[in-house]
Amino acid sequence: MRYLPIDNALFVQNRERLTQLLPPKSLVVLNANDVLPTNADGTLPFVQNTDLFYLTGVDQEETRLVLFPDHPDPKFRQVLFLRETSDLIAVWEGHKLTKTEAETTSGIPAKQMYWTHQFETIFTQMVFEADAIYLNTNEHTRFSGGVQTREDRFIDEIRRLYPLHRLGRLAPLMHQLRAIKLPQEVALLQRAIDITNGMFRRLLGFVKPGVWEYEIEAEMMHEFIRNRSRRAAYTPIIASGKNACILHYIDNSAQCQAGDVILLDLGAEYANYNADMTRSIPVSGRFTPRQRAVYDAVLRVMKEATALLVTGNVWDEYHREVGRIMESELIGLGLLDREAVAKQDPDAPLYKKYFMHGTSHFLGLDVHDVGNKYRRFEPGMVFTCEPGIYIPEEGLGIRLENNILITETGNLDLMKDIPLDPDEIEALMN
Repeated sequence: MRYLPIDNALFVQNRERLTQLLPPKSLVVLNANDVLPTNADGTLPFVQNTDLFYLTGVDQEETRLVLFPDHPDPKFRQVLFLRETSDLIAVWEGHKLTKTEAETTSGIPAKQMYWTHQFETIFTQMVFEADAIYLNTNEHTRFSGGVQTREDRFIDEIRRLYPLHRLGRLAPLMHQLRAIKLPQEVALLQRAIDITNGMFRRLLGFVKPGVWEYEIEAEMMHEFIRNRSRRAAYTPIIASGKNACILHYIDNSAQCQAGDVILLDLGAEYANYNADMTRSIPVSGRFTPRQRAVYDAVLRVMKEATALLVTGNVWDEYHREVGRIMESELIGLGLLDREAVAKQDPDAPLYKKYFMHGTSHFLGLDVHDVGNKYRRFEPGMVFTCEPGIYIPEEGLGIRLENNILITETGNLDLMKDIPLDPDEIEALMN
């Protein structure tokens, strides 16, 4: 892997935490993601199933993990299946993990590892001691489906082969665990954020009138890759002028014009953990008075919204309060009428015309990480904070986003070192 080795104590602890949530005589199976095809014999770069990585640290295709803490035979209480290599694979694809290397990575003893093609034989020796089989599905509220995954196919196979076993949902348990980041995870997130910081400072010295959005993307990727980030955490948004009013603009194909503001929604990935940053900067190096007024309004909302990301708050109440803060700022900018706001339908607030998305989401191994919106905020949760104001008629969109760790005494801004103050941004650009 391009990233530095991770202490396997993290993955050992994650497996222990999961087993504590399982009912007696429960067996868990997780599968690696598929290697997705393109055309002919082409494939997309492999991205690991984040639940499997969370429990093993193994970042290789065709991997399977089986956990059965109550199995009578200790060697079957945690079993890892790996892709067996060959001279042909070594020549065409390169090195694959040995069992000894996988032990170093995962903390699972090598004697409890088998090759993936041995799965059926070994699994048969395990499954009949179990009352329930916990299987994984994508239960993220934003997931739209449409593609059958390796996990989906495995569920169909288990139903066919073991119809009398009770099946359980693994996803709620993983959501419960992954919402709380352990210190080792926070350190990996911080590394992704630090790489993002260096990238943004580089862009501040690069952006000028006439540069193309895709040239900015190239500078971004250069800084990511040279710092051990394998890829951007998500498809980058580099939206100048009116493009910034398209929330998921990813063409990155326009030329940046003098007097415009560029909305940069960019983040590095490191060891599968993701940064998620947004900044809005002036192409010419100076904000106009109107641009500065809108920027300052978004920044004030961001600061107040960040202060609300504390233990005991809850998602819906948090977003309603941020909406009230945004209403006040939009009235101050002349975009909303105070009397109209007083008479508005509470289920269709007027601020949504200029701020139509949420303020925060969970962050971690997935950019929109797993977690339960009805669970009150707890220490160890990491959220984005990303208010924005979008004014299509002015060709102006400004969004600001930092990553916030909730602690027992308040919260910690993991992006506090990334320039945010407009005066500092102008100084660095000039």
